[in-house]
Amino acid sequence: MNGGDDPDRELLARVFLSRVIEPGDELAGRWVREFGVGEVVRRLRGGREVLPGVSGKRWAGLVARAARAEPRGDLAVAAEAGVRFVCPGDGEWPGQLDDLGDTRPLGLWVRGRPSLRMWALRSVAVVGARACTEYGAHMAADLAAGLAERGWVVVSGGAYGVDGAAHRGALGAGGATVAVLACGVDRPYPRGHTELITRIAEQGLVVGELPPGDHPTPSRFVLRNRVIAALTRGTVVVEAAYRSGSLVTARAAQRLGRHTMGVPGPATSALSAGVHELLRGDAELVTDAEEVVEVVGEMGELAPERRGPVLPRDLLEPGARRVLDALPSRRAATAAEVGRGAQTTQDEAVARLYELRSLGYVERHGDGWKLTRQAVISVRGGRSPS
Repeated sequence: MNGGDDPDRELLARVFLSRVIEPGDELAGRWVREFGVGEVVRRLRGGREVLPGVSGKRWAGLVARAARAEPRGDLAVAAEAGVRFVCPGDGEWPGQLDDLGDTRPLGLWVRGRPSLRMWALRSVAVVGARACTEYGAHMAADLAAGLAERGWVVVSGGAYGVDGAAHRGALGAGGATVAVLACGVDRPYPRGHTELITRIAEQGLVVGELPPGDHPTPSRFVLRNRVIAALTRGTVVVEAAYRSGSLVTARAAQRLGRHTMGVPGPATSALSAGVHELLRGDAELVTDAEEVVEVVGEMGELAPERRGPVLPRDLLEPGARRVLDALPSRRAATAAEVGRGAQTTQDEAVARLYELRSLGYVERHGDGWKLTRQAVISVRGGRSPS
Protein backbone atom coordinates (compact mmCIF):
# COMPACT_ATOMS: atom_id res chain seq x y z
CA MET A 1 0.00 0.00 0.00
CA ASN A 2 1.48 3.32 -1.04
CA GLY A 3 -1.51 5.54 -0.20
CA GLY A 4 -1.34 7.19 -3.62
CA ASP A 5 -4.72 5.84 -4.86
CA ASP A 6 -6.77 7.37 -2.04
CA PRO A 7 -6.34 11.14 -1.49
CA ASP A 8 -7.82 10.97 2.02
CA ARG A 9 -5.50 8.12 2.98
CA GLU A 10 -2.54 9.99 1.50
CA LEU A 11 -3.51 13.09 3.49
CA LEU A 12 -3.84 11.18 6.77
CA ALA A 13 -0.55 9.36 6.15
CA ARG A 14 1.34 12.60 5.56
CA VAL A 15 -0.25 14.29 8.58
CA PHE A 16 0.78 11.25 10.62
CA LEU A 17 4.37 11.48 9.35
CA SER A 18 4.51 15.22 10.05
CA ARG A 19 4.05 14.33 13.73
CA VAL A 20 6.65 11.53 13.66
CA ILE A 21 9.39 12.71 11.27
CA GLU A 22 11.47 15.85 11.83
CA PRO A 23 11.49 18.46 9.03
CA GLY A 24 14.18 17.98 6.41
CA ASP A 25 14.95 14.36 7.35
CA GLU A 26 16.63 13.11 4.17
CA LEU A 27 16.55 9.44 5.15
CA ALA A 28 12.81 9.57 5.82
CA GLY A 29 12.35 11.40 2.53
CA ARG A 30 14.09 8.54 0.79
CA TRP A 31 11.78 6.04 2.53
CA VAL A 32 8.74 7.95 1.26
CA ARG A 33 10.13 8.07 -2.27
CA GLU A 34 11.10 4.37 -2.37
CA PHE A 35 8.26 2.77 -0.38
CA GLY A 36 5.41 5.31 -0.48
CA VAL A 37 3.84 7.09 2.49
CA GLY A 38 1.37 4.29 3.22
CA GLU A 39 4.06 1.64 3.61
CA VAL A 40 6.25 3.92 5.75
CA VAL A 41 3.26 4.58 8.04
CA ARG A 42 2.44 0.86 8.23
CA ARG A 43 5.96 -0.06 9.30
CA LEU A 44 6.18 2.74 11.85
CA ARG A 45 2.84 1.73 13.37
CA GLY A 46 3.81 -1.93 13.49
CA GLY A 47 7.34 -1.28 14.72
CA ARG A 48 8.75 -4.68 13.73
CA GLU A 49 9.75 -4.21 10.08
CA VAL A 50 12.64 -1.78 10.39
CA LEU A 51 13.13 0.57 7.48
CA PRO A 52 16.66 0.61 5.99
CA GLY A 53 19.52 2.86 7.10
CA VAL A 54 18.32 3.63 10.63
CA SER A 55 19.90 2.64 13.96
CA GLY A 56 17.98 0.57 16.49
CA LYS A 57 17.89 3.46 18.95
CA ARG A 58 16.53 5.91 16.44
CA TRP A 59 13.98 3.42 15.14
CA ALA A 60 12.69 2.88 18.66
CA GLY A 61 12.29 6.65 19.05
CA LEU A 62 10.33 6.93 15.81
CA VAL A 63 8.07 4.02 16.74
CA ALA A 64 7.40 5.63 20.14
CA ARG A 65 6.43 8.87 18.39
CA ALA A 66 4.24 6.94 15.97
CA ALA A 67 2.34 5.36 18.86
CA ARG A 68 1.29 8.83 20.05
CA ALA A 69 0.41 10.29 16.63
CA GLU A 70 -3.27 11.01 15.98
CA PRO A 71 -3.63 12.49 12.49
CA ARG A 72 -7.41 12.92 12.62
CA GLY A 73 -7.05 14.78 15.89
CA ASP A 74 -4.36 17.04 14.40
CA LEU A 75 -6.60 17.83 11.44
CA ALA A 76 -9.52 18.65 13.74
CA VAL A 77 -7.40 20.99 15.87
CA ALA A 78 -6.04 22.61 12.72
CA ALA A 79 -9.49 23.12 11.21
CA GLU A 80 -10.67 24.83 14.38
CA ALA A 81 -7.74 27.26 14.09
CA GLY A 82 -8.45 27.92 10.40
CA VAL A 83 -5.45 25.85 9.27
CA ARG A 84 -5.33 23.43 6.33
CA PHE A 85 -2.76 20.79 5.34
CA VAL A 86 -1.39 20.97 1.78
CA CYS A 87 0.29 17.87 0.30
CA PRO A 88 2.66 17.47 -2.65
CA GLY A 89 0.50 17.03 -5.73
CA ASP A 90 -2.38 19.14 -4.40
CA GLY A 91 -3.56 22.05 -6.51
CA GLU A 92 -2.18 24.48 -3.94
CA TRP A 93 1.24 22.80 -3.64
CA PRO A 94 4.10 25.04 -4.91
CA GLY A 95 6.01 22.87 -7.38
CA GLN A 96 9.33 24.61 -6.69
CA LEU A 97 9.46 22.88 -3.29
CA ASP A 98 10.05 19.64 -5.19
CA ASP A 99 13.55 20.96 -5.95
CA LEU A 100 14.43 19.99 -2.35
CA GLY A 101 14.45 16.32 -3.36
CA ASP A 102 14.37 13.95 -0.38
CA THR A 103 14.34 16.91 2.04
CA ARG A 104 11.09 18.20 0.55
CA PRO A 105 8.42 18.81 3.20
CA LEU A 106 5.98 15.97 3.74
CA GLY A 107 3.33 18.65 3.55
CA LEU A 108 2.71 22.18 4.78
CA TRP A 109 0.26 23.49 7.34
CA VAL A 110 -1.21 26.71 5.93
CA ARG A 111 -3.11 29.44 7.75
CA GLY A 112 -4.71 32.18 5.66
CA ARG A 113 -7.02 32.49 2.66
CA PRO A 114 -4.79 32.95 -0.43
CA SER A 115 -3.43 30.13 -2.58
CA LEU A 116 0.15 29.35 -1.54
CA ARG A 117 1.00 28.12 -5.03
CA MET A 118 -0.23 31.31 -6.70
CA TRP A 119 1.56 33.58 -4.23
CA ALA A 120 4.83 31.67 -4.52
CA LEU A 121 4.95 32.36 -8.27
CA ARG A 122 6.10 35.93 -7.63
CA SER A 123 7.80 35.83 -4.26
CA VAL A 124 11.06 37.09 -2.77
CA ALA A 125 12.58 36.18 0.61
CA VAL A 126 13.82 39.05 2.79
CA VAL A 127 15.83 37.73 5.75
CA GLY A 128 18.53 38.89 8.14
CA ALA A 129 19.70 39.45 11.69
CA ARG A 130 17.32 39.19 14.64
CA ALA A 131 19.30 41.77 16.62
CA CYS A 132 19.44 44.14 13.66
CA THR A 133 20.38 47.79 13.72
CA GLU A 134 18.02 50.66 12.97
CA TYR A 135 19.58 50.75 9.50
CA GLY A 136 18.82 47.05 8.96
CA ALA A 137 15.20 47.42 10.07
CA HIS A 138 14.75 50.46 7.82
CA MET A 139 16.24 48.74 4.77
CA ALA A 140 14.18 45.57 5.30
CA ALA A 141 10.91 47.50 5.66
CA ASP A 142 11.70 49.74 2.70
CA LEU A 143 12.64 46.82 0.45
CA ALA A 144 9.54 44.86 1.43
CA ALA A 145 7.23 47.83 0.88
CA GLY A 146 8.77 48.48 -2.53
CA LEU A 147 8.47 44.83 -3.54
CA ALA A 148 4.83 44.71 -2.42
CA GLU A 149 4.06 47.87 -4.40
CA ARG A 150 5.52 46.17 -7.48
CA GLY A 151 3.27 43.14 -7.08
CA TRP A 152 5.74 40.79 -5.39
CA VAL A 153 5.02 38.64 -2.34
CA VAL A 154 7.47 39.08 0.55
CA VAL A 155 8.43 35.87 2.39
CA SER A 156 10.28 35.77 5.71
CA GLY A 157 10.48 33.81 8.96
CA GLY A 158 8.36 35.86 11.36
CA ALA A 159 11.30 36.42 13.76
CA TYR A 160 12.38 39.58 15.53
CA GLY A 161 14.61 42.03 13.69
CA VAL A 162 14.83 41.98 9.91
CA ASP A 163 12.07 39.38 9.48
CA GLY A 164 9.53 41.41 11.43
CA ALA A 165 10.53 44.63 9.68
CA ALA A 166 10.07 42.98 6.27
CA HIS A 167 6.61 41.65 7.15
CA ARG A 168 5.54 45.04 8.51
CA GLY A 169 6.87 46.83 5.46
CA ALA A 170 4.82 44.66 3.13
CA LEU A 171 1.69 44.92 5.29
CA GLY A 172 2.08 48.68 5.63
CA ALA A 173 2.14 49.00 1.84
CA GLY A 174 -1.11 47.02 1.65
CA GLY A 175 0.85 44.15 0.15
CA ALA A 176 1.23 40.41 0.41
CA THR A 177 3.50 38.60 2.85
CA VAL A 178 4.11 35.02 3.98
CA ALA A 179 5.63 33.94 7.32
CA VAL A 180 7.29 30.52 7.36
CA LEU A 181 7.42 29.32 10.97
CA ALA A 182 9.55 26.70 12.73
CA CYS A 183 6.63 25.62 14.93
CA GLY A 184 2.92 24.86 14.68
CA VAL A 185 1.21 27.68 12.78
CA ASP A 186 -1.61 27.79 15.34
CA ARG A 187 0.85 29.01 18.02
CA PRO A 188 2.76 32.08 16.83
CA TYR A 189 6.42 32.28 17.78
CA PRO A 190 8.04 34.41 19.05
CA ARG A 191 5.21 35.30 21.42
CA GLY A 192 6.08 38.96 21.11
CA HIS A 193 5.04 38.70 17.45
CA THR A 194 1.62 37.17 18.15
CA GLU A 195 -0.18 40.29 16.94
CA LEU A 196 2.01 40.56 13.83
CA ILE A 197 1.64 36.90 12.86
CA THR A 198 -2.11 37.07 13.45
CA ARG A 199 -2.26 40.04 11.10
CA ILE A 200 -0.18 38.16 8.52
CA ALA A 201 -2.65 35.26 8.72
CA GLU A 202 -5.52 37.69 8.12
CA GLN A 203 -3.91 39.58 5.22
CA GLY A 204 -1.48 36.94 3.93
CA LEU A 205 -0.28 33.43 4.80
CA VAL A 206 1.43 31.69 7.72
CA VAL A 207 2.94 28.31 6.82
CA GLY A 208 5.04 25.62 8.49
CA GLU A 209 5.92 21.93 8.42
CA LEU A 210 5.14 21.15 12.04
CA PRO A 211 1.69 20.04 13.24
CA PRO A 212 -0.56 22.07 15.55
CA GLY A 213 0.93 22.91 18.93
CA ASP A 214 4.48 21.82 18.11
CA HIS A 215 7.27 23.99 19.50
CA PRO A 216 10.40 25.38 17.82
CA THR A 217 13.93 24.10 18.44
CA PRO A 218 17.29 25.41 17.18
CA SER A 219 17.49 22.68 14.52
CA ARG A 220 13.96 23.39 13.36
CA PHE A 221 14.83 27.06 12.78
CA VAL A 222 17.78 26.04 10.61
CA LEU A 223 15.78 23.50 8.60
CA ARG A 224 12.87 25.92 8.15
CA ASN A 225 15.22 28.14 6.13
CA ARG A 226 15.44 25.65 3.25
CA VAL A 227 11.67 26.06 2.75
CA ILE A 228 12.00 29.85 2.56
CA ALA A 229 14.79 29.46 -0.01
CA ALA A 230 12.94 26.91 -2.15
CA LEU A 231 9.58 28.66 -2.01
CA THR A 232 10.87 31.95 -3.43
CA ARG A 233 12.44 33.24 -6.64
CA GLY A 234 15.34 34.80 -4.77
CA THR A 235 16.64 35.64 -1.29
CA VAL A 236 17.75 39.07 -0.07
CA VAL A 237 19.91 39.17 3.08
CA VAL A 238 19.74 42.41 5.08
CA GLU A 239 22.38 42.40 7.83
CA ALA A 240 23.89 39.09 8.90
CA ALA A 241 26.90 38.24 11.03
CA TYR A 242 29.28 35.48 9.92
CA ARG A 243 27.24 32.72 11.64
CA SER A 244 23.77 34.14 11.06
CA GLY A 245 20.94 31.71 10.29
CA SER A 246 19.95 33.93 7.37
CA LEU A 247 23.17 32.88 5.63
CA VAL A 248 21.83 29.31 5.77
CA THR A 249 18.83 30.53 3.76
CA ALA A 250 21.09 32.29 1.25
CA ARG A 251 23.32 29.25 0.78
CA ALA A 252 20.29 27.00 0.37
CA ALA A 253 19.02 29.40 -2.29
CA GLN A 254 22.36 29.19 -4.10
CA ARG A 255 22.32 25.38 -4.03
CA LEU A 256 18.81 25.42 -5.50
CA GLY A 257 19.82 27.77 -8.29
CA ARG A 258 17.81 30.70 -6.92
CA HIS A 259 19.05 34.28 -6.99
CA THR A 260 20.92 35.44 -3.89
CA MET A 261 21.22 39.13 -3.03
CA GLY A 262 22.72 41.18 -0.23
CA VAL A 263 22.25 44.71 1.08
CA PRO A 264 25.65 46.20 1.95
CA GLY A 265 26.31 47.86 5.30
CA PRO A 266 29.18 49.72 6.98
CA ALA A 267 32.56 47.99 6.58
CA THR A 268 33.01 48.30 10.35
CA SER A 269 29.71 46.56 11.23
CA ALA A 270 29.94 42.96 12.43
CA LEU A 271 26.25 42.60 11.51
CA SER A 272 27.09 43.20 7.86
CA ALA A 273 30.17 40.95 7.74
CA GLY A 274 28.17 37.91 6.62
CA VAL A 275 26.42 39.89 3.89
CA HIS A 276 29.75 41.21 2.62
CA GLU A 277 31.08 37.66 2.51
CA LEU A 278 28.11 36.68 0.32
CA LEU A 279 28.73 39.67 -1.93
CA ARG A 280 32.36 38.60 -2.43
CA GLY A 281 30.95 35.36 -3.81
CA ASP A 282 28.04 34.94 -6.23
CA ALA A 283 25.46 37.16 -4.53
CA GLU A 284 24.16 40.33 -6.23
CA LEU A 285 24.46 43.68 -4.47
CA VAL A 286 21.07 45.42 -4.13
CA THR A 287 20.04 48.65 -2.43
CA ASP A 288 16.34 49.01 -3.24
CA ALA A 289 13.30 47.09 -4.46
CA GLU A 290 13.80 48.09 -8.08
CA GLU A 291 17.23 46.45 -8.10
CA VAL A 292 15.80 43.30 -6.52
CA VAL A 293 13.13 43.08 -9.22
CA GLU A 294 15.80 43.55 -11.90
CA VAL A 295 17.53 40.44 -10.54
CA VAL A 296 14.58 38.11 -9.88
CA GLY A 297 12.67 39.34 -12.93
CA GLU A 298 15.29 37.73 -15.16
CA MET A 299 13.93 34.31 -14.24
CA GLY A 300 12.20 32.72 -17.22
CA GLU A 301 8.54 33.52 -17.51
CA LEU A 302 8.73 36.27 -14.91
CA ALA A 303 10.90 38.52 -17.05
CA PRO A 304 8.27 40.06 -19.35
CA GLU A 305 5.02 41.61 -18.24
CA ARG A 306 2.15 39.21 -18.85
CA ARG A 307 0.15 40.28 -21.92
CA GLY A 308 -2.96 38.40 -20.99
CA PRO A 309 -4.49 36.04 -18.45
CA VAL A 310 -3.03 32.56 -18.22
CA LEU A 311 -6.40 31.02 -17.42
CA PRO A 312 -9.83 31.70 -18.91
CA ARG A 313 -11.95 33.82 -16.60
CA ASP A 314 -14.51 31.05 -16.07
CA LEU A 315 -11.84 28.84 -14.47
CA LEU A 316 -11.28 31.31 -11.63
CA GLU A 317 -12.71 30.58 -8.20
CA PRO A 318 -15.96 32.46 -7.42
CA GLY A 319 -14.23 34.76 -4.90
CA ALA A 320 -11.58 35.74 -7.44
CA ARG A 321 -14.22 36.35 -10.13
CA ARG A 322 -16.16 38.67 -7.82
CA VAL A 323 -13.01 40.70 -7.12
CA LEU A 324 -12.20 40.80 -10.84
CA ASP A 325 -15.73 42.01 -11.62
CA ALA A 326 -15.43 44.73 -8.97
CA LEU A 327 -12.47 46.38 -10.74
CA PRO A 328 -13.41 49.34 -12.95
CA SER A 329 -12.33 49.01 -16.60
CA ARG A 330 -10.95 52.51 -17.08
CA ARG A 331 -9.14 53.39 -13.86
CA ALA A 332 -7.30 52.03 -10.84
CA ALA A 333 -9.14 51.24 -7.61
CA THR A 334 -7.92 50.73 -4.04
CA ALA A 335 -8.22 47.35 -2.35
CA ALA A 336 -10.81 48.81 0.02
CA GLU A 337 -12.92 49.99 -2.92
CA VAL A 338 -12.61 46.62 -4.64
CA GLY A 339 -13.56 44.86 -1.41
CA ARG A 340 -16.73 46.91 -1.12
CA GLY A 341 -17.63 46.21 -4.74
CA ALA A 342 -17.04 42.49 -4.29
CA GLN A 343 -18.90 42.49 -0.96
CA THR A 344 -15.90 41.16 0.92
CA THR A 345 -13.23 42.44 3.32
CA GLN A 346 -10.23 44.51 2.28
CA ASP A 347 -7.87 41.71 3.39
CA GLU A 348 -9.74 39.17 1.24
CA ALA A 349 -9.62 41.60 -1.67
CA VAL A 350 -5.85 42.03 -1.28
CA ALA A 351 -5.34 38.25 -1.24
CA ARG A 352 -7.44 37.79 -4.40
CA LEU A 353 -5.77 40.72 -6.17
CA TYR A 354 -2.34 39.18 -5.69
CA GLU A 355 -3.61 35.88 -7.09
CA LEU A 356 -5.06 37.73 -10.08
CA ARG A 357 -1.76 39.58 -10.46
CA SER A 358 0.16 36.30 -10.69
CA LEU A 359 -2.23 35.17 -13.45
CA GLY A 360 -1.84 38.36 -15.48
CA TYR A 361 -5.32 39.82 -14.92
CA VAL A 362 -4.38 42.89 -12.88
CA GLU A 363 -1.43 45.14 -12.19
CA ARG A 364 -0.64 47.50 -9.36
CA HIS A 365 -0.67 51.28 -9.89
CA GLY A 366 0.59 53.14 -6.81
CA ASP A 367 -1.95 52.51 -4.05
CA GLY A 368 -4.46 51.07 -6.48
CA TRP A 369 -5.08 48.09 -8.75
CA LYS A 370 -6.03 48.12 -12.42
CA LEU A 371 -7.05 45.57 -15.02
CA THR A 372 -4.41 44.74 -17.63
CA ARG A 373 -5.37 45.63 -21.20
CA GLN A 374 -6.01 42.04 -22.24
CA ALA A 375 -7.96 41.39 -19.07
CA VAL A 376 -10.27 44.30 -19.88
CA ILE A 377 -11.19 42.56 -23.13
CA SER A 378 -11.59 39.20 -21.36
CA VAL A 379 -13.62 40.52 -18.45
CA ARG A 380 -15.87 42.78 -20.50
CA GLY A 381 -16.67 40.08 -23.02
CA GLY A 382 -14.49 41.35 -25.83
CA ARG A 383 -15.42 45.03 -25.59
CA SER A 384 -12.49 47.45 -25.37
CA PRO A 385 -12.85 50.26 -22.84
CA SER A 386 -14.46 53.30 -24.34
